[in-house]
Amino acid sequence: MAEAVGFFTDTSVCIGCKACEVACKEWNQLKGNTPAFLADSFDNTGRLDDQNWRHVAFIDKVPEATMTTGNGAAWLMFSDVCKHCKHASCMEVCPTNAIIRTEFDTVFIQQDVCNGCRDCIAACPFGVIGFSEQTGTAHKCTFCYDRLQSGLMPACAKVCPTQAIQFGPLGEMQKKADARLATLQAQGTTQARLYGRDEKVYGGLNAFFLLMDKPEAYGLPNEANAVLPRRNNRSGYFGAVVTAALGALAGLVALRDRGATRRAEDALRRSGPGGRM
Repeated sequence: MAEAVGFFTDTSVCIGCKACEVACKEWNQLKGNTPAFLADSFDNTGRLDDQNWRHVAFIDKVPEATMTTGNGAAWLMFSDVCKHCKHASCMEVCPTNAIIRTEFDTVFIQQDVCNGCRDCIAACPFGVIGFSEQTGTAHKCTFCYDRLQSGLMPACAKVCPTQAIQFGPLGEMQKKADARLATLQAQGTTQARLYGRDEKVYGGLNAFFLLMDKPEAYGLPNEANAVLPRRNNRSGYFGAVVTAALGALAGLVALRDRGATRRAEDALRRSGPGGRM
């Protein structure tokens, strides 16, 4: 197996240029969606889907107190992408095993095996997978799998002018992230934090981030909410089974009581005026 690779996306130096979005579409021949004014941000892409595998979000909810002269940002910039989770919800629920882990430890949807059931879309906690009406299958970031196989860097990281998106061996990226976080915190940027760097979020993410606010500010699940469906979530699965069993038992009791009531009513009718016992 080849060495595991990763993306380290440093949102503190992202300038929102969207070069990564454009490069992703160019390389993967994605037409994209018609730009639209969303009325909640300067962003016109909106979200990740089958035509947008990289999405630079402009999070326009920064407190005004931080936007004083020389102290603050008008937006939180966030170049979002599939996280390529170690414990991937999409892989957990795929009924055809179309979603696999590659030799680079990335998560990949095999288009010739996908049956378009959309279970993976419902399971993904990050909303990165989209369904294509043209192909009838699910799509997301491939980590530029074809480029990796040729020894090339993913297109988004190749074009990033500020190196907000860094690519390389996963262990090397983690060390770079640790060093960057230490630098920011030494400078007094106490709100900076790493997300997905360790195993606390879905076992660790091969595409992890340095954030400048809480994960919730970026629409990301926090550690407490990062729970897998089905097999790896044994306690939740057991709870669902118990709930279903109790529901079935309650239904049987109700049917039995209803039958007993009906028999008693029939007996009363037979024993009434003109009836026989």
